[in-house]
Amino acid sequence: MPNQNLQRSEAAERSALITTHSYDIALDVRSAPDPDTAGYTSRSTVAFSASQPGASTFLDFIAADVHSVVLNGVQLAVSDVVDGARIRLANLQAENRVTVTGTALYSSSGEGMHRFFDPADGQCYLYTQYEPADARRVFANFEQPDLKARFTFSVTAPAGWEVASNGAEAARLPLADDAGASRWDFQPTLPMSTYITSVLAGPYFKAEDHWSRTGDGGTRLDVPLALYCRASMAPSFDAAELFSLTKQGLEFFNGLFDYPYPWGKYSQAFVPEYNLGAMENPGLVTFSENYVFTSRAADSQYQGRANTLLHEMAHMWFGDLVTMRWWDDLWLKESFADYMGTLGVDRATDWDTAWVNFANRRKAWAYVQDQLPTTHPIVADIPDLEAAKQNFDGITYAKGASVLKQLVAYVGFDAFIAGSRQYFRDHEYGNTTLADLLGALSAASGRDLAEWARQWLQTSGISTLHAEVELAEAGGTVLKRVTLLQDAADPVTGRQEPRPHRLRIGLYNFDAAGMLVRTDSMETDLTGETTDIGALSGKARPALLLVNDEDLSYAKVRLDPVSEATVRSSLDRISDPMARALCWSALWDSARDGIAPASQYVDAVLRVASAESGIGVLLNILGNATVALEQYVPAGEREALRKSFAEGAARELHAAEPGSDQQLAWARTLATVTRTEGSMAGLVRGLLDGSERVPGLAVDAELRWSLWHALAARGQATEQELDAELARDTTASGRAGHAMALAARPEAAVKAAAWDAAVRGRELSNELLSATIAGFNTASEELLDPFVEPYFECLETVWAERSIEIASRIVRGLYPAVRDLGPAGTPEDHQVVARTDRWLSEHPDAPRALRRIIIEQRSHLVRSLTAQALSVSGHPVQPGLRAEL
Repeated sequence: MPNQNLQRSEAAERSALITTHSYDIALDVRSAPDPDTAGYTSRSTVAFSASQPGASTFLDFIAADVHSVVLNGVQLAVSDVVDGARIRLANLQAENRVTVTGTALYSSSGEGMHRFFDPADGQCYLYTQYEPADARRVFANFEQPDLKARFTFSVTAPAGWEVASNGAEAARLPLADDAGASRWDFQPTLPMSTYITSVLAGPYFKAEDHWSRTGDGGTRLDVPLALYCRASMAPSFDAAELFSLTKQGLEFFNGLFDYPYPWGKYSQAFVPEYNLGAMENPGLVTFSENYVFTSRAADSQYQGRANTLLHEMAHMWFGDLVTMRWWDDLWLKESFADYMGTLGVDRATDWDTAWVNFANRRKAWAYVQDQLPTTHPIVADIPDLEAAKQNFDGITYAKGASVLKQLVAYVGFDAFIAGSRQYFRDHEYGNTTLADLLGALSAASGRDLAEWARQWLQTSGISTLHAEVELAEAGGTVLKRVTLLQDAADPVTGRQEPRPHRLRIGLYNFDAAGMLVRTDSMETDLTGETTDIGALSGKARPALLLVNDEDLSYAKVRLDPVSEATVRSSLDRISDPMARALCWSALWDSARDGIAPASQYVDAVLRVASAESGIGVLLNILGNATVALEQYVPAGEREALRKSFAEGAARELHAAEPGSDQQLAWARTLATVTRTEGSMAGLVRGLLDGSERVPGLAVDAELRWSLWHALAARGQATEQELDAELARDTTASGRAGHAMALAARPEAAVKAAAWDAAVRGRELSNELLSATIAGFNTASEELLDPFVEPYFECLETVWAERSIEIASRIVRGLYPAVRDLGPAGTPEDHQVVARTDRWLSEHPDAPRALRRIIIEQRSHLVRSLTAQALSVSGHPVQPGLRAEL
């Protein structure tokens, strides 16, 4: 449908004309268990007013068929009013009522009403997912966030199912004419946007509890709680722990925000093949069922789940109660929720490494995104829905949250919370822009934040900070001057955009036990490109001078030469977990930016990672090391380093404490590196067949599939063996593991079949598509070269014919991103880079969202080739990362 991509200007015109009051939505999904039934009946009745009687507008509805449209009691001719994804409504009255009945389609892409058949027991499960604009795939509506309304849902489904929606269940009535079905009626909601409405239906396992709180005035808040997962996953469902986290979060946020939880019940559903980590539907939050750990999970995974749970809970206020007017201000909800999720884990749970993991993982995501030529300000320019879909990225989430952490350091936590509380009271159930939030925070803090917002929220790019150290005398040990320097080039404009940073400078020295400990620290403000830190003059030169100690600001840090030498030799002796994580990040940025050879990072991981006690940091640096091996280390050095890394992983696997998270981390790393290095294939095979045993290591389903993937990529696993493994693991994750391993086999026919299934086929669901693409990409460059030209030839067709979710996975996943520079040439001369540039120049009018993905993938490739060039030439190579959208 050519008119699915709603423009911001169209949305503004529509909201200026109409005000929505209520929706009454009836869905009939009783035939969903029949896989031959493609759709279901959807009826939507919308009450709305128009400021200009006689004017025209349109509803949004992406359906298989529209049966009837009745506007103000008049039956309209469907053929006259249905135009692709829109239903034209003319000659409006002051008050209007329109009813649209049609057939909506079940989805296998995670968009709209997703239908999933559990391979473990054949049961059918449904759930909805809409953000940013897929409610129109389920019912006719005005699909934009600023047209809020009250929603009343009615769902007809098989009688034995669990059915839920945003509102509490009001009635459940058996059908007189169908003994096998019932109708669930739900209470009307408070005003909300279309994209956060939700329906869940299927034979889900359900657990129930409740939470209550008595406010300062004696008022009592009672919130019914529920948890859902597929029936086959119930034995692994740790409902008691999830309820405990939920209660901790509700207690924390109700007190912090001083605004009672507004949405009545609080249900949370863990659903299959989910495109996101989670979604903040009020009263019915949905999560990826990957958070139901059916195999051994590390503590950092449990902490990550808690972070997501509290992130979504914060949305009940930031995003649901108060919602951005249009997707330009998506950060108003996502940045705040990302910050609040980490704050909640830190203050409301027993974990004490929340901000360490935030610094090491979430900010790393933002740093990657913010160095792409497609980066954008936190307050972005979102002209249409396709652009909105692409902006659920590291800038909107992690950079925004990082900047909010800097804002808290700038204005003080109490002022930040006071402003937030006023923001909720002033704009409850409404829509806002940046100006509304800045007004509340400025009033609470007594600071005019307009310039701060311009510098931090309305510019692009990441600052890089480093210290220039001058000693009082040559070869001496006393500091004469320490100067902080800020390089803040915007990768889009190329201009320097220095930002104000509230920073802590940490001085670390060796103690009597040989540990690096903080011996002094100070806070300072960096307001331009350079700032002299006069307070450090006359102090002893520390072994490590750590800029941005405690991670208060958003910036990359380059270590001065003495500090870098200390870190490379003694990183494992830094006692403070945050300082250690920041030093790991500095080393990674240096490798990724082509400042230091990537092999040095891999060497550091091999040498000292075994001493890393933080499992979240350990998993991250091991993942970085494997990326460095395959993408940043030049081909001529890679084979020997792979072998050393594989041997090191095997050694640490056996040396780790039995049953520890560290042991699990090294087992996963061994499986990953064995995909491209064969010296440990025998150990991998032994772990699978039981001939090799590592005390304490549970070789469970998830690890088994990772090991099979490794053997398959080496050509050492047959299709029959993989089928036999699937027969013993009939779960959804097993099916995905099987698809990935099958596609990983290093045979031309296998790669061709995987390509056809991904690009030309229509049978793969979203999850199986991603698994197939991942397996396809586990191959040598030579094996994948025949698909470079077909990739560029299929791009426009894929984008036009597939949903944006599926098209994005194909375009991003199949880009030939892992390539070697070779013994000569520059990154820009590489054949894939040149072919990408030719496609971009020949398709200037291709959809912006499509061009954005291609430009980003090109940038990642050029960065890896540039890092390879550093090791070959011995000096940094300036990457050519620019390309125009």
